[in-house]
Amino acid sequence: MKLFGWFGDKALHRGVHVPECKEQTAHLPIRRMNFPPVVIVPMSQHAGTPAIPIVKEGQEVVRGEPIARPDGFVSVPMHAPVTGKVERIALAPSARGDLSLAIYIRPYPAASQEVLYGEPQNIDQMSPEEIVRAVQETGVVGLGGAAFPTHVKMKLPEGRTVDTVVVNGCECEPYLTTDHRVMVEQPRAVIHGTRIAMKALGAPRAIIGVEDNKPDAIQALRDALAAESAITVEAVPTKYPQGAEKMLIEVLLGREVPSGGLPSEVGVAVFNVATLAQIGDLLPRRQGLIERVITIAGTAVRKPGNYLTVLGTPIRWALEQAGATEQAASVILGGPMMGPTISSLDVPITKGVTGILVMARDSFNSRHTIFPCIRCGACVEVCPLHLNPSRLGMLARKGRYEEMESDFHLMDCFECGCCSYVCPSHIPLVQYFRVAKQMNRERKARHAAASA
Repeated sequence: MKLFGWFGDKALHRGVHVPECKEQTAHLPIRRMNFPPVVIVPMSQHAGTPAIPIVKEGQEVVRGEPIARPDGFVSVPMHAPVTGKVERIALAPSARGDLSLAIYIRPYPAASQEVLYGEPQNIDQMSPEEIVRAVQETGVVGLGGAAFPTHVKMKLPEGRTVDTVVVNGCECEPYLTTDHRVMVEQPRAVIHGTRIAMKALGAPRAIIGVEDNKPDAIQALRDALAAESAITVEAVPTKYPQGAEKMLIEVLLGREVPSGGLPSEVGVAVFNVATLAQIGDLLPRRQGLIERVITIAGTAVRKPGNYLTVLGTPIRWALEQAGATEQAASVILGGPMMGPTISSLDVPITKGVTGILVMARDSFNSRHTIFPCIRCGACVEVCPLHLNPSRLGMLARKGRYEEMESDFHLMDCFECGCCSYVCPSHIPLVQYFRVAKQMNRERKARHAAASA
């Protein structure tokens, strides 16, 4: 059965055209946000095992200093975002709604906040294995939102090879313009990071895919390439969710990643453009990831923009700096299609946060009543993976979660939200799928514990 519905002609045949809403910030250059009174650095800012603190309460730290070590290969270290004193190591609220261990640091008001840690290293003289270790030391993870440790992607499974590195510069979520501004303002860092990824993976070529609604970013990257022949920049038609890695691979290369498979199975590795920009900037200086660019936008913000923000900045502080208005009724981490709403403004900004969307109450549609499915097929028509969201939704409402996974490819769904967006009955399909996935994970964990 063919699960993917697009055919390698640089056009996504499924998905949806959503209002882009990028004009609010796309033209605004990156600017630094003021440092908060306290930064909160969670030990779990990535997919994988949380980091382990290596500092103590009351200890002074310097900006860029390692403050937590990775716990195994699928884990990354944490670095001090500010020069200051460790106030406490305690539980902190997370965007998921639970509590996780975090290091609270109070910056010194008189400190210059210069990054004093790090030393130059020659990437050209490093082996692929040394590059993978060095990337892990930076603490860089996927900055497009997934937060998967970047060094793990650069370490191929035994017996696999990669012939193409795909760099994802699509940024198809409405409102978000962080990747756009990084490509425009830091194209040389993007190119340098791409070359590093190619060397680590032994890939002879790379393609940077950018949606055609960002002509200035495409031109900036092409200008930075000069005579580079191994790296090309390709414009792809603007359509959501063009930036999903399986979609982008099919559009650029005509290769189909199998159901439940990884890009490396078809000889490809995919990285977010901002992720490689950080690799290109940090790795030569042997420094850690301590800040990132986020978009703050929406209908209830006085000063929308693209802000260079230290990790651990509380969202409450960030919204004060951006001028959130009293009309703010909903705060979303990331874009409106896939981003979760948060219930607490005390959640810190972490490595995977691409933006903060602040919406006024009058900007919402009245879509509170859920009607029965009328089997119109709209969700099936737009699903980029050729799944049957209608059937999956019916099974979810009946609690038949195992059947959803075994017979209808639930785990292939990456929760893009296209089905919920077009549903005339206002059925929250993506929320149903998230619950089903969690229930299946818990069931498998119970079975594993029982058989141990």
